[in-house]
Amino acid sequence: MGFLLAKDVRILKIRQHLYGEGYSSVQSIAEAVGASVATVRRDLHDLEESGAIVRDHGGARISDRIGVEVAFELREQQNLAEKRAIAGAAYNLITPNSSIFLDAGTTVYQLARRLRLDPMPLEVFSNCVTIAQALLNVPGITVTLLGGRLRPKNASMVGNLTENALDSLWFDQLYLGGGAIADDACIYSLDSDEARINAKMLTRATEAHLLADSSKFGQRQTYRVAELSKNINVVTDSNISEEWAKRLAKMGCNPLVVDLIAAPIKLAEST
Repeated sequence: MGFLLAKDVRILKIRQHLYGEGYSSVQSIAEAVGASVATVRRDLHDLEESGAIVRDHGGARISDRIGVEVAFELREQQNLAEKRAIAGAAYNLITPNSSIFLDAGTTVYQLARRLRLDPMPLEVFSNCVTIAQALLNVPGITVTLLGGRLRPKNASMVGNLTENALDSLWFDQLYLGGGAIADDACIYSLDSDEARINAKMLTRATEAHLLADSSKFGQRQTYRVAELSKNINVVTDSNISEEWAKRLAKMGCNPLVVDLIAAPIKLAEST
C-alpha cells in the first residue's frame, strides 16, 4: 500500500512537471521528482500506456488530449490545505434536504469531495462536469448537471443554454469560487463566459457563499463578476490579511475565517 501511494504521488509530480515545462528529458524528470531514471522510465511507460503522455527521443511530453485535465489538477493542488479547510467550514453551513448550487471552482470541488465522504440528503445543481462526477451515485444526493457549451479548461458548462437554464431555477444556497478579489472589492474571472454565468448564479440563490483562499485577495483578473456586498458571505482561511478581514466585515460579508491550525481537514477518497 505504501508503494502504491508513493507511485501515485510520483505520477502526479511527473504530470505536473511535464505540464509546466513541456517536453523534458528522462533525466530532468527524474531530478524534478526525486526518483531514479529507471523508476521514471517505468512510470513513463505506464503513463504512455494510459494515453496521458507521449514519449520521444529520450524524453516525454503531455499528450495534447490530456492537457485540460492536468490544468484543473494543477489548480486543484495549489493551496490545497487552505481549500480543504475552507470546504470543511462550508460543509457545516449546508442544511440537509435543501437545494444547493456548486460552481466550477477547485475549492468548491473540495466541498463536493467532502459531501461524497459525509453525504446528506440534498438536491445539488452544478455547471461543472468534475463536480458532477465526484457526486455520482452518492446516497441521498440528487445531482443535476446544467447543459451548455463545455469550457474545457474548467470542465464547466457556459453560454446561453446554461444561463437560460438558471433563469428557471432557484437555490437555497450557492457556493461560488473566486478567481480573484481585487482591491475594488469585486470578484473577477479570467474568462468572460465564466464571469457572466457566475454573475447570473448570484441572482438565483437565497444565500450566496464565496469560497476563496487568502491568496485570491488583492488580485485582479480580466472580467468582473460582481461586487462584494452583504448578500455574499465569504469563507476564507486565516492567512488573509487583517486589512482584508476588516474590509469584509465592514462590507457585511460575514467573513468566516478558518484557522488552518485548528481546522480538522477531513479527506475524501479520490474520485
